[in-house]
Amino acid sequence: MSFDTVSVLGLGYIGLPTAAAFAGRKVHVIGVDINSRAVETINQGNIHIVEPDLDIAVRSAVTQGYLRATIKPEPADAFLIAVPTPFKADHEPDLACVEAATRSIAAVLKRGDLVVLESTSPVGTTEFVAEILAKERPDLSFPQQRGEASDVRIAHCPERVLPGHVMRELTQNDRVIGGMTPRCAERAVELYRIFTAGNCLVTDCRTAEMCKLTENSFRDTNIAFANELSIICERLNINVWELIRLANHHPRVNILTPGPGVGGHCIAVDPWFLVHSAPAEARLIKTAREVNDGKPHLIIDKVLNLAKSQVNPVIACFGLAFKADIDDLRESPAVEITAALAATGVGRVIAVEPYVQALPAALQQKGVELASIEVALNSASIVVGLVDHRSFRELDRTLLQGKSVIDSRGMWVARRESDSNAA
Repeated sequence: MSFDTVSVLGLGYIGLPTAAAFAGRKVHVIGVDINSRAVETINQGNIHIVEPDLDIAVRSAVTQGYLRATIKPEPADAFLIAVPTPFKADHEPDLACVEAATRSIAAVLKRGDLVVLESTSPVGTTEFVAEILAKERPDLSFPQQRGEASDVRIAHCPERVLPGHVMRELTQNDRVIGGMTPRCAERAVELYRIFTAGNCLVTDCRTAEMCKLTENSFRDTNIAFANELSIICERLNINVWELIRLANHHPRVNILTPGPGVGGHCIAVDPWFLVHSAPAEARLIKTAREVNDGKPHLIIDKVLNLAKSQVNPVIACFGLAFKADIDDLRESPAVEITAALAATGVGRVIAVEPYVQALPAALQQKGVELASIEVALNSASIVVGLVDHRSFRELDRTLLQGKSVIDSRGMWVARRESDSNAA
């Protein structure tokens, strides 16, 4: 049975590129999103997010009639749920978006359909989706009821892409595909083979869910080591950037780069799903999260200490995105730092973020100004490097002279001559 029509629920940083990837293979795609403005933008052949090459793919898909966006689900052969899975104030997973998306497709499901949960989720969420659908559609059978004989197949296939490289990695990366039954997984493999050149690694849905959480927890723990090193080095008056450069010459050492914390919808969130599921066992994972969550507060304190010695300080925060050269502000420690500084009333706070046209409401309400690099440098007495965008890395260092500089990303740190010979 072929997939003539695919529906993607959630047209954000993962859903829209995925929809474009299917449409690029001449599959009719119905994209669904509750954001009517995003739907309108996409139907005009434009995009509402920043991702290299995505604009070309969407424009082509819409123009050729293979991609259409709507706010309400319609019948399809496969449904991909790619909605946010944040956590609540106490780090409890918030599955409200997943539940809403699941209920929204129940009415249009038919025998032979495939439902894939792409959203990174706590272990057991795919089965949660299946239970919701079973209650909503008692006329259909589901894997937990009929096994391989079920009317509807259900699987989990988490995304594994890097913002800024999504279109390439969607097609080239291996995919972990976990089915509620072997046949569910097999059907999902058939779907992803439409555009995936990488390997499709088959497992059960719970292992697939755990795999994505494991990958991001591994990365978070390694970042926490680098961030903790930077804290120790500051206490001991050691240049952490030089230290890491030297240590990484060991053939089995690869320490990551410290930063102002960890952001994004994945690494800053997913480890908490594991901690919530097994709080007594996930001790290292929890500690890593606490180290990374605590890093912004250390930077805030450093800025405030500098500002105390200045009259009418002007603070320029360079970067708001959670990583370099993208527009994604989700869970960004740079936003947290900027907002916290403005809330103290310590002085005028300027944000420099070349990838956004307007500041988030939370920053606007606190009086933060959005400015260009030139305007910020002309005004600032304190410069805080928070995101290593290319335009910031290439900044003429002489423009920083006479200013107090806090460089959380090591963009502007003076290097020894020997660095030019480093591997």
